[in-house]
Amino acid sequence: MYFFYILLLRHLLLLSKQMKMKPKPKPTSDHISVQMALDAEELSQLILTKTKNTRRKRLKVRRLKYTYRSKIHVEPQKEKQLLDENQDDYHHSVEKKISLSLTSSYENDEVLSFRRESPESFTTYGSVSLIGRRREMEDAVRAELGFMKKSKTAVKYDFFGVYDGHGGPQVATACEERLHGVLAEERDDHVQGEDEGMDYWQRVMDACFGKMDEEVRDNGLGRTVGSTAVVAVVGEEEVVVANCGDCRAVMCSGGVALVLSTDHKPGRPDELNRIESAGGRVINWNGQRVLGVLATSRSIGDHYLRPYVISKPEVTITKRTDKDEFLILASDGLWDVIPNELACRIVKRCLDGKMRRSSIQEVENECCPAEAAALLAELALARGSKDNISVIVVEMRKPRGFVGS
Repeated sequence: MYFFYILLLRHLLLLSKQMKMKPKPKPTSDHISVQMALDAEELSQLILTKTKNTRRKRLKVRRLKYTYRSKIHVEPQKEKQLLDENQDDYHHSVEKKISLSLTSSYENDEVLSFRRESPESFTTYGSVSLIGRRREMEDAVRAELGFMKKSKTAVKYDFFGVYDGHGGPQVATACEERLHGVLAEERDDHVQGEDEGMDYWQRVMDACFGKMDEEVRDNGLGRTVGSTAVVAVVGEEEVVVANCGDCRAVMCSGGVALVLSTDHKPGRPDELNRIESAGGRVINWNGQRVLGVLATSRSIGDHYLRPYVISKPEVTITKRTDKDEFLILASDGLWDVIPNELACRIVKRCLDGKMRRSSIQEVENECCPAEAAALLAELALARGSKDNISVIVVEMRKPRGFVGS
């Protein structure tokens, strides 16, 4: 019996040794694919968690405080030598910063109101620029009241522009600083006795945007950085709008929203044909994009995408009427989430005194355009806008009680 147990133990030891020496089966391609999929899923979950945590930190609600400030001055125009010495025109300028409460994370957000009164015209506007949910502020806005006074015509215009940069703020900032000046120069060059109709303004705006694009290129700013632009030249008889990209101009006249510009999107049939005729392609990569990169088909800068992306603007001229109420210029951070009609209803109710913001600390009977612009920006944030938001609201009707001299 003892000998039997010895043999059994020896047999078990041999079997155990054979099992250890037996090679392990190699993993199949199916096993490898499953393991890679699991690893990729774990990595994506880790990245998503970190991204959400970073976004929460960046989107902490902060209340912006603006102290009310008013500045009024009356100056004879002859002191600035902007008009002929024989004219005794004057204007009142009232600049205000109003107390607003906006959800944002950028300490340089701006909410401004400006008013210009003169015997010939009355212009009130407000502007808002918010960084929103972006890491960097790439938008810019500009308003020049009474610009082009030095031109050879006696007609006065006010200038308003919204610039939406991408790839960086450099081109938008350059447009903010220079484009209105370039436009005044080009208008002086083209104004000699010409009929100021559509052909005239198209030539002036083409030359202006083209020259601005050249300046950006010569300064080394626009190779991989660009900016869309919408500008409005508001005169006593007409409103001229030039658009290059996906910013937009909308005017409310008689309670109706009138779109004064058309967005330049790569998927627009005529823009798609132009891009493909030039040898380019529009690729659906998180939306229709030129070469799968840029979501707009026209801009200033972006020279690495030429000739598919161009700087030529589209121009519209709208004759002013007594029904005109206000003009809205804004970047796509607003228009991506707010329809034209809704934007006009909000501004109209605000300017009519039927809608107020509880954070406004001014004591006035009527709402100012800056408050209307702030309402639009706040609504865009509430609706989930993921871009910078820049808005200009220009009131085009004379307020009650205003009497020109």
